[in-house]
This record gives sequence, C-alpha cells and structure tokens, in this order.
Amino acid sequence: MTTRILGFDTSGSWCAAAVLEDTRVLAARAEDMTRGQTERLMPLLKELLGNLGIGWAELSAIGVGVGPGNFTGIRISVSAARGLALGLDVPAVGVTGFEARQAAYPGQQVGVPAPRDQVYVADPDPRLIFAAERPGVITEIAPVRLAEEIARSAAGRFEITKASPAPLYVKSADAAPARDVPPVILDP
Repeated sequence: MTTRILGFDTSGSWCAAAVLEDTRVLAARAEDMTRGQTERLMPLLKELLGNLGIGWAELSAIGVGVGPGNFTGIRISVSAARGLALGLDVPAVGVTGFEARQAAYPGQQVGVPAPRDQVYVADPDPRLIFAAERPGVITEIAPVRLAEEIARSAAGRFEITKASPAPLYVKSADAAPARDVPPVILDP
C-alpha cells in the first residue's frame, strides 16, 4: 500500500510544504513571507496536492512543524494540521525544528534561529541562549528541506503516534495583553 504524507511548516518567515510518497519526495514548495501564512497555507497545500493529482483523501498522515519559532506561525501550522487530521481521519504527527534539522544534518549540533542574536537549543531540554554561547551550531535550513524532513519524520512515526501535535514554545510570546482596562459594554 502506498503511503502519502503531507508535511508543512510556518514556524519562521515562510510557508513550506512537501509531499512524500513512501520514501520519495514527490514535490516540495516554500514561499518566503513575514506575514500572511494564515491566508496562504491552505491554498499552498491545495496547489501542491493538485499539481500532483493527489486528493486530500489519499493522504495517509499529516506531518507538521511544531516549533520552536514564531509563536503565531506555530499556532497556524498546528491548528491546520489538527483540523486536517480530524477532517480526513488520518493521524497528525508533530515534528520539532530540532528533529527536522538533526535529520538534515546528522551528527551535527543543531539549533533553531531565534530573534535578537539568540538560538533555541535542546540539550536535552529546549532552551534559549545567545548564539555566541554556542558557536558552530547549525541553525539555517532551507524551508523546503525543513518541510521534507518533517514529512519523512512523520512517515516513520504516524502509525504509532497517538497524541495530537502540540506547539513547542520555549519562551512566552513577545506580545502581551493590553494593560488598558477594557471598555464598559452598555446594555441597550
């Protein structure tokens, strides 16, 4: 039986997706964007599958990047993966940025880029450090390659994964709730 995995990620300034059939990447695509992933992700996935002539119902599983990375981007991907998995009745597998990078660069020290000259590392627990503290850590990966590695990782685990994907947040969101007192709503 053919296994088809759709892997995607929006944890950085991109929308990236790949389709894996058994062990072969059929197609992968990434678009750089600093915002707009919410509006672009589903059309991108639909286009990728449509260009291959693969219908949603032909997917065996969904692989999704769960972070660390951009707070909102992670929420976009994870919620899309959970919704697709529920609607298609297929498993969704969360793959960390560490796992995907380690698969791309076996035996190397990997991390995930963070703002303000920092990097997320996992040794073994994820934490945020200044990049200068750990020179030589590989953080960069082409978004297309990231999506491919997410799909490969999901292919190896989808039959045994039970939990829904969940965001991996190493730090709290940069945005904070407003400190202003909310307006009083008057009943008519």
